[in-house]
Amino acid sequence: MNNTEFYDRLGVSKSASQDEIKKAYRKLSKQYHPDINKEAGAEDKYKDIQEAYETLGDEQKRASYDQFGAAGANGGFGGGGGFGGFEGFSGGGGFGGFDDIFSSFFGGGGGRSNPTAPRQGADLQYRINLKFEEAIFGVEKEISYQREQECYTCNGSGAKPGTQPITCSKCGGRGQVQVARDTPLGRVMTTATCDVCHGTGKEIKEKCPTCHGTGHEKQAHKVKVKVPAGVETGQQMRMAGGGDAGVNSGPYGDLYVIFNVAASDKFERDGSEIYYNMPLQFVQAALGDEIEVPTVHGNVKLKIPAGTQTGQTFRLRGKGAPKLHGSSNGDQQVIVNLITPKKLNDAQKEALLAFAKASGQSVSAQKSEGFFDKWKR
Repeated sequence: MNNTEFYDRLGVSKSASQDEIKKAYRKLSKQYHPDINKEAGAEDKYKDIQEAYETLGDEQKRASYDQFGAAGANGGFGGGGGFGGFEGFSGGGGFGGFDDIFSSFFGGGGGRSNPTAPRQGADLQYRINLKFEEAIFGVEKEISYQREQECYTCNGSGAKPGTQPITCSKCGGRGQVQVARDTPLGRVMTTATCDVCHGTGKEIKEKCPTCHGTGHEKQAHKVKVKVPAGVETGQQMRMAGGGDAGVNSGPYGDLYVIFNVAASDKFERDGSEIYYNMPLQFVQAALGDEIEVPTVHGNVKLKIPAGTQTGQTFRLRGKGAPKLHGSSNGDQQVIVNLITPKKLNDAQKEALLAFAKASGQSVSAQKSEGFFDKWKR
C-alpha cells in the first residue's frame, strides 16, 4: 500500500484540511452505511472508509501515514525509539504492549481504543399503540419523539459559527494523556482520557450558543412508520438512523418501534388465527340453520348442520389475520355457544314439555309447582 490510498478512499487530496477530511468522511459513511445501502460491496466500502478516517482524522497518525504509509499509522515505524516504537515504560509506544498491560492493572483500561474515532449514536425505543384492526391490516402512522441531533447552528462542530475547534493543547489531538501513578511496583505511566478535551482531541475556544459546545441538541424528530399487516403486541421494527446522533461524526443510532395492540370486543387472536364465540339458539342448533358470522374481513355466511353441539368449532379458511412477512391469511375459528333461555312463557313451556314427552324424557321436574302456582290454584 502506498501513502495515498487512504486519501483516495475518502476522495480528497494529500493537502486536504482536517475539516475537508471530516466532511468527506461524513458524506461517504452515510452513503455506504450497511443499514442504509443494501447494495453488494457497500459494507466493505464502509469499512474501508472507516479505516481511512481513523488514520487521517488523527493528525499524528496522519503525519506518520504520510511519511511511512500504513505501517507508520499503526505504530510500526517512528515513535522515538528507532525499533518498533520502543520507548520503555514511560513512552507512548510501550514495549510489546507492556504499557497496555500495566494500564489495565493500574487504572488505564488499555488505551488501545481511539477516543477520537467515529462512534455510532445510541439506539432509542418508541411504543406505538394500535387498534386491533390496525394491527390486522397494517397502517401508516407519523410519530414524533425527542432525540439528540447534530446542532443546526454549528453543524455538529460545537464551535461558534465562523470559528473552528483547534487541536487540544494538552493531548495533541490524541484524546488521551499519560498519567504517572505510584504503585507497589513503583511509578508507572498509565493512559487516561484528556481532562481538557474530554477525549475528543479538540478544544473549542468559542462555544456554539445553541449546543454550548456539545455539537448535539435535543430536537423533536418526526418520522412515518409503515406498520406491516399482522403485527402483534411486543413485536418491534428497527428503523435505521432513527436514534441519537453519533460521536465524532459517527452515524446515527437506530430507532426500535415496539407495538402494543389493543384487545377486540368481538375476537380473540393467537398469531394469525382468530377465534369468535358464536351465540346460537337451541332450535337453530337442533334443526340446523344458515347464519351470518362477523369476521375482520366482513360478515360471511355459515351453514350450521342439524344437531350442532355447544363448543363445536367451525373453520373459516383465510378469514384470520395476515401472516407476518407472508402472503396468506390464517383462519377464523367459530366456536358455538348454545343459549339457554332464562324466562319462558306458557306456550314455550308447553312446547318444551311436549318435546320432552316425545323424546321419552322425564318431565317431573318441569311439572313441579312453585309456591305462587299453588296459591293461584
